[in-house]
Amino acid sequence: METKLTVREQVLDHAITLMMLRGYNGFSYRDLSELVGVKTSSIHYYFPSKDDLVLEAVNQYSGEVMRALQAVDPALPANEKLTKYTRMFGKTLGNGDQICLCGMLAADIGTLPETVREAVQAFFRANESWLAKVLAQGVEEGTLVARGKPESAARTLFAALQGSVLASRLFHTKARLEDVEAMWKAVP
Repeated sequence: METKLTVREQVLDHAITLMMLRGYNGFSYRDLSELVGVKTSSIHYYFPSKDDLVLEAVNQYSGEVMRALQAVDPALPANEKLTKYTRMFGKTLGNGDQICLCGMLAADIGTLPETVREAVQAFFRANESWLAKVLAQGVEEGTLVARGKPESAARTLFAALQGSVLASRLFHTKARLEDVEAMWKAVP
């Protein structure tokens, strides 16, 4: 049985999608009202300001990503964990026209309210922390290659993955994303 989304859930889902396609400044409550089929005043009822909506969107998106990371089997070798992580980025790309919500918002950092900026930074840090653990495991196992401290390597890897989705979007190919993953894998 399919559950119908509430107006609030629909607004949030559409806002996330629009931001992944266009960024923080690329959508309005009018866009959302047309997509959901409600008046803008209805959207303001749930989200008094765009900043409230965007913060909630980041929190929801971050929660979903963190739950997906926690669901990765801890017994897997690190190279397989990295493959699963890279596939998550690939799913975000969809048909090649959207990127990670927080990656897109990071590009808009100059126009974001402080609360959203902090939430985006927390998303980056959480991903980098997870990747640092995976890289440290992979170096120990010999399945991944990382130079320097795992934390520095994780920041570099996360930046490369975020950049690869931008390039993948630009060139309409997921090959850029796959190239980044391959750079970290140890030669068998």
